[in-house]
Amino acid sequence: MSQTFGKTRWRRFAVVMVPSIAATAAIGVSLANSALAASFSVSGQSFKVRTDKLHGTNFAQFGSVDVEANGTFHPVAVSAFDTATINNLCQSVVTDLSALGLGKITLQLNAGTDPKKPVEAENLLIDLDQLDADAEFRGINIGQDASTLDSTALKGWKTHEKLHSQGLPTGKSGFAQAAPEATLSNVQQRAWATSAGTFKLNGLHLSLKNGDGPGNECY
Repeated sequence: MSQTFGKTRWRRFAVVMVPSIAATAAIGVSLANSALAASFSVSGQSFKVRTDKLHGTNFAQFGSVDVEANGTFHPVAVSAFDTATINNLCQSVVTDLSALGLGKITLQLNAGTDPKKPVEAENLLIDLDQLDADAEFRGINIGQDASTLDSTALKGWKTHEKLHSQGLPTGKSGFAQAAPEATLSNVQQRAWATSAGTFKLNGLHLSLKNGDGPGNECY
């Protein structure tokens, strides 16, 4: 059943009921014909993302599990957007260098701070496990069969076996949701991985900060 949702405020994480917004951990991925990168092992470090607004088209979401190279699993919600614009993006990740006498160091990335030059993405996939935002969906289907998702962000995966590595069930249907249009505001998110066909960070600024927590991380 299709229905319109108007400015629902999500204040607690709901893995199958909210879309996501993230910056890519590897900036500027650009692949032939906008195909997605091959499946990869996640690093084992999550990262925080804050943004004022995300507007995305042809949104789809389903459950998945990310895998580290050592075999550790991370349950995630995978969100796909054919196109997305992102205003005032902040991404931060903390690395503990105490063994080198440096303590914790936060890498912070900012982009799209000019309202006229937002961050732009095509064929965007985001794996997250926590999200707070104000969300608005138009024409959303909740409970759609994951095998019927029609998203160009997923076209790079040629078989269900490859899709399984990013969460689409192999040989059976799975819970998903989809909408032609989604808008998120006041976003705070924790993610494990992001893939994109193209990711354009206008006004990119990157800095290293001593310590973690408020003032160094994005939130």
